[in-house]
Amino acid sequence: MSTSFGLRLFERALVYVGTDFLSSPLWDKYIEYECMQQDWSRVAMIYSKILENPIQNLDRYFANFKELAVTRPLSELRSAEESTAVAAASDASKAAPSESDGKADEGKSQADVSSEQSPKLEAAGSTDPEELKKYIGVREAMYIKAKEFEAKIIGFEMAIRRPYFHVRPLNATELENWHNYLDFIEKDGDFNKVVKLYERCLVACANYPEYWIRYVLSMETSGSMDLADNALARATQVFVKRQPEIHLFAARLKEQNGDIAGARAAFQLVHSEISPGLVEAVIKHANMEQRQGKPEDAFALYEQVIALEMGKENSTVLPLLYAQYSRFSYLVSGDAEKARKILVEALDHVQPSKPLLETLLHFESSLPAPRQIDYLAPFVEKVINPNSDTQNIASSTEREELSLIYIEFLGLFGDVKSIKKAEDQHAKLFRRSTSELRKRSADDFLSSDRTKMAKIYNGTTPAQPVSAQAQWSGGYAAQPQTWPQAQAAPAQPQQWNPTYGQQQAAYGAYGGYPAGYTAPQAQAPVPQAAAYGAYPAPAYPPQSYAPPAAPVAAPVQQPAAAPQAYYNTYY
Repeated sequence: MSTSFGLRLFERALVYVGTDFLSSPLWDKYIEYECMQQDWSRVAMIYSKILENPIQNLDRYFANFKELAVTRPLSELRSAEESTAVAAASDASKAAPSESDGKADEGKSQADVSSEQSPKLEAAGSTDPEELKKYIGVREAMYIKAKEFEAKIIGFEMAIRRPYFHVRPLNATELENWHNYLDFIEKDGDFNKVVKLYERCLVACANYPEYWIRYVLSMETSGSMDLADNALARATQVFVKRQPEIHLFAARLKEQNGDIAGARAAFQLVHSEISPGLVEAVIKHANMEQRQGKPEDAFALYEQVIALEMGKENSTVLPLLYAQYSRFSYLVSGDAEKARKILVEALDHVQPSKPLLETLLHFESSLPAPRQIDYLAPFVEKVINPNSDTQNIASSTEREELSLIYIEFLGLFGDVKSIKKAEDQHAKLFRRSTSELRKRSADDFLSSDRTKMAKIYNGTTPAQPVSAQAQWSGGYAAQPQTWPQAQAAPAQPQQWNPTYGQQQAAYGAYGGYPAGYTAPQAQAPVPQAAAYGAYPAPAYPPQSYAPPAAPVAAPVQQPAAAPQAYYNTYY
């Protein structure tokens, strides 16, 4: 290939990866090419560029540069600009005559210009030890500065075991290392380094939406909207286009930028193609329509998705959709009768279960007096005392806990007869008095407090036992059923919840999405027959979708997290 083409090719490659820690093979080829051309000034220029960057084998490059400097004359190593600068410096040092004989020597100086030019050029190309020391010293200062920065990043670089792309998932340690490395570079404040590191990261982590989301947010924060839009387009159209969280993020970003039509299109893509029936997408979409002043469109969305799920056999998300629709309707319109009707309708279309009935109990407890509680008894009895013809998916533990919760509810809002009936039925079915269960609940409560204190002072999270409730298909048992007061208004979602497929990574919050994009495994709720008023709100369970085909890695064990309120994520 021609010399000019070879130079352009190398320079183009170095623009993209020349500052990468592992770029030494490219630099070696460039040096080899220029040595074949015997263009020693360009070889010296290449070494100067290398020594500015904290890359691998920096000591070897500095040693080779010093060897080159002592074996070739400086006239061959200096560029044209450097030679001109040295000649100008020599002129400035010699052309400083005293004021007294300036006039006398003026004619002589002008006459000798041509005769003095040749010695100056010779001096510029000489191998004078002082000049050589100065020439090497400039590069040595660059080398020292690069080595200092290398010492700060070497730990991150050594932890990168797979800098290339592969369909197999990365382990949690390496994913965490990328987050920590990006944190460090962003704090350093060099925008070019930030962009280059994100591009390096997205080679190895191309299948992880959290890194694309972080890249977009970082570029948006720095004001580089072109780079942010480019990264978002690459993520949604190429690399993670089949993963719903990137489209939900895109919808939020487009709404924030005033592109409501684009946000609706992103939601519709999730509903129709990416992950139909995804509860998180339905909730976020309905909330957006409410923010746009179109609550009727939000209601229509819930009804449409519920109708689609009713057409499926044994839908696992239908109970949750009903619960969310009822709660959304109550918060937006304040119509308690409509919200109650939605929940009662749910009990007609889905198998009654402990979580769904808890939703109903919490809803009634949130309303002002007088409350309608008489209609609850048949539904509760159908779960805790099923007959032989009724399919019951609740375990004996769940049935016992629901019975106790119902007794506590009646203790607050019922009458003496209804309380007696419920307690008698409980004693008959479970061969245990409610006082014994209350004692057990108190012991569990105290044990839970001791566990919390240990967590606070020891900084560790104890492992949680697996509840029988977690065995219920579809994971609906992990849904909380907290009904806030009617005066509460829906709040803007403030945290991203990446819980899909292979994205089990850790990262902190990013403004509207996590400063870290940590995706802990869903933990089962703690089984305990707590008092009704203190019933815990378990964590929201992930819904499955079809991720890109890849071998499944063994899950990384995470400490059990304290239960978090599900609704706070979306309202």
